[in-house]
Amino acid sequence: MAAALSRIDPPSTPGLLALADGTLFRGRALAAEGRTCGEVVFNTAMTGYQEVVTDPSYHQQIVTLTAAHVGVVGVNPDDEEGRGPQVAGLVVRDAPRMFASWRGREDLGAYLRRAGVVAVADIDTRRLTHLLRERGAMAGCIAAGEAARDEAACVAAARAFPGLQGAALAEAVSVPEPAGWAAGSVRWLDGHVLEGRSEKTGLEGQVRGDMSPGAAGHVVAFDFGVKRNILRLLVDRGLRVTVVPAATTAAQALALRPDGIFLSNGPGDPEPLQAQQAAIRELVGSGLPVFGICLGHQLLCLALGARTFKMKFGHHGANHPVRELATGRVLITSQNHGFAADPATLPAELRVTHVSLFDGSLQGVELAGRPVFSFQGHPEASPGPRELAGLFDRFAREVVAGRAARGK
Repeated sequence: MAAALSRIDPPSTPGLLALADGTLFRGRALAAEGRTCGEVVFNTAMTGYQEVVTDPSYHQQIVTLTAAHVGVVGVNPDDEEGRGPQVAGLVVRDAPRMFASWRGREDLGAYLRRAGVVAVADIDTRRLTHLLRERGAMAGCIAAGEAARDEAACVAAARAFPGLQGAALAEAVSVPEPAGWAAGSVRWLDGHVLEGRSEKTGLEGQVRGDMSPGAAGHVVAFDFGVKRNILRLLVDRGLRVTVVPAATTAAQALALRPDGIFLSNGPGDPEPLQAQQAAIRELVGSGLPVFGICLGHQLLCLALGARTFKMKFGHHGANHPVRELATGRVLITSQNHGFAADPATLPAELRVTHVSLFDGSLQGVELAGRPVFSFQGHPEASPGPRELAGLFDRFAREVVAGRAARGK
């Protein structure tokens, strides 16, 4: 009788998530050993875990993924939305020890370990998510290895984390100096590049060979923590893109002779970013088209007189329904934010264009009579869905129209 084959896994290294209220979640280490703190949030997307962990908007956050299995397709350079992992920590239910994908280059644990990110698997993420929904996003400490054995110290560290309200984080994840971005989308078919070619350029990315960036105009993109797919979609529409640091003044931006201004997503509280709000007010006054996403949307609202607030647990995930007020259409969106603009404080000239069907929160605005608009969610998706990608088309049209009006 043949002997049964069995797989023997190595002994696991202990992992721990300690919340500021004293709740403990014990599991196994998935990546780097050590201890780190952040705001614990949950993301409901079923796909796109690499895009999530590399999104700069998650700076100083410990992300819980509600998908049951995370890591099954590995990771690869093409799916990074920032310069490597950006999360403070990662919490998952099950992380397979093997991955299978023709695009995979490395397993998730090894990828996070190289970046020094602490991650914990074998956690009851359903219980954790219910707790965060009831009590709201809260400070936490994630630990792996020897650090996970001192549970009291981990709870104390979680309680010492100051939280994200009042935290100005955009400059921490921004580019240090202006840089060109010429990378458009790459399309794949049966494991081969259908359009574009791999090339290092500016902030790195994939360059499409059939595009002529600049044909539609020049856009200055403020990097408050920009996702790469936003920049790709701008290039896809024939726009030449210059990415500038978060601390760039309006005068410095206008000196680059842009035809449009883009305000990116990013981490932290928008209210302390007073210099950025002042720059946006001046840029809106210049008459150029302005398009903001996520943090950029919040900063635009603040710059024009509205106020923002910290949400209980925010919106993080995919397949969030949003209503477009002009048409009544319901659009399925990707979301990632913990702050929101208060619609009751909007000035009369700033009109609401979109609202969330989850909680009625503000999702989009436009400035009456001006080519200025913004959206709270992520029309660039990555991971999807992409039903609001048409906002990029609208921005490109406004840029082209503005150039024509100026005789360019």
